[in-house]
Amino acid sequence: MRKPQLHLAAAALTGAAAVALGYQAAWREPRSLVTPEVALALPGWPAGLDGLRVALVADLHAGMGHGTPARTAAIVDRVLALGADVNLLLGDFLDSTPLGDGRARACDVARELARLPRSMAVLGNHDWRAAGPAMGWALREAGVTVLENDAVPVRDGLWVAGVADSRHRFPDLDAALRKPPQDAAVLLAAHDPDLFPEVPGRVALTVAGHLHGGQVNVPMLRRAALPTRFGERYIHGHVIERGRHLYVSAGLGTSGLPLRLRRPPEVPVLRLTGAPGGPAA
Repeated sequence: MRKPQLHLAAAALTGAAAVALGYQAAWREPRSLVTPEVALALPGWPAGLDGLRVALVADLHAGMGHGTPARTAAIVDRVLALGADVNLLLGDFLDSTPLGDGRARACDVARELARLPRSMAVLGNHDWRAAGPAMGWALREAGVTVLENDAVPVRDGLWVAGVADSRHRFPDLDAALRKPPQDAAVLLAAHDPDLFPEVPGRVALTVAGHLHGGQVNVPMLRRAALPTRFGERYIHGHVIERGRHLYVSAGLGTSGLPLRLRRPPEVPVLRLTGAPGGPAA
């Protein structure tokens, strides 16, 4: 093959690869959904709660990009089919106009999320930006427990606490953990994982979203776009620091450009068991 023909062939292959990559990032992957079941062994986790399954629903960004009403309804249907014992809703449900009445409305999103049983929610920065207090009001009106520096009992020996958004409100860990007895197992819901270094050891597990796992999961690109003080420290998955446990979901929607690459939308289901060795240090 002559050199001009080689150049043309290489250009054609490069163009085809670019088209395939663009299709994957702009259409196929943002519209997909994975539901991994993740086993976490937690020091001091009560034997009576062994095997508890907790679904994490984070970062819908309804109204943005691929976040249509039909997409929201389909996600809720998939989560219902998972049959988790507890559904934790981790904020950034809405990403719409300043009044929340663009492609998605707070009341419609809340009505869909309220179909999930045994659900508790915290609000994210995009909820406040898109609709002010309206997203919280809509969730409460629909019957979802919204936790802002508060906690509720879920079943014998288990509490769920939640903190306020760190960009538009004032997270208060002391207030959030005031109600649970000292011997209770506490799951702490936070939208932003940057709070994790301040979480006390009495919390069995902290769960968060916000970072989308980098969204476009290419190392140099994702680092530049991550909205965090800690770089890639809490980008995704299970983190253990000083005996304390954190799980960060990659979430469901998109922020900024409606792209996802090598980080598909997810609803992880955490299966919680006790770890050998007794309570955490």
